[in-house]
Amino acid sequence: MHRYLVGLFDDEEPLLAAVRSLKKEGVKIHDAVTPFPVHGLEHALGCKETKLHTVGFLFGAFGTTLALSVMTLASVVDWPNNFGGKPAFALPSFIPITFELTVLCASIGMVVTFYLRNGFSVFADTEVYDERLTSDRFGVIFNLADFESESDQEMLVSKLRALGVVETKIRETRNYKPNYDEQAS
Repeated sequence: MHRYLVGLFDDEEPLLAAVRSLKKEGVKIHDAVTPFPVHGLEHALGCKETKLHTVGFLFGAFGTTLALSVMTLASVVDWPNNFGGKPAFALPSFIPITFELTVLCASIGMVVTFYLRNGFSVFADTEVYDERLTSDRFGVIFNLADFESESDQEMLVSKLRALGVVETKIRETRNYKPNYDEQAS
């Protein structure tokens, strides 16, 4: 079991102020969860840029190569027919199918990579920290493995209360949830 401390805020401004203050003090934040994108939160957390676009490019290049290879194999190598003097390798006619397969491979590859990297599965329900985080609450998450002693946990809760937290709770999950740095790598 993995234990997390969840600090719930009722607005985005106190959450941003709390994240900035805690990061300045050197407190290790596991993640921040919001019901909608909060401008500046990724900078306050110190998030690295994701490499998902690189994966998308690689899957797209695979799709382009696959499309051109299969069409070339079919029209040049296996069945080289002469249609009115047109060349067997007619690249302009290959472009629409190549484009579509490039986009298809890039999009499916990025979705599968995102799911695998972040531990999601279509076969199991996702364990959420708190149901209200998808509706009207903003949360800052701490991995309690980083705050093992009771005094560290009490100190963390008191800091959160001073920063305007509405509620704190401890959440146990069966699976480890990657933090914001691990999700970007």
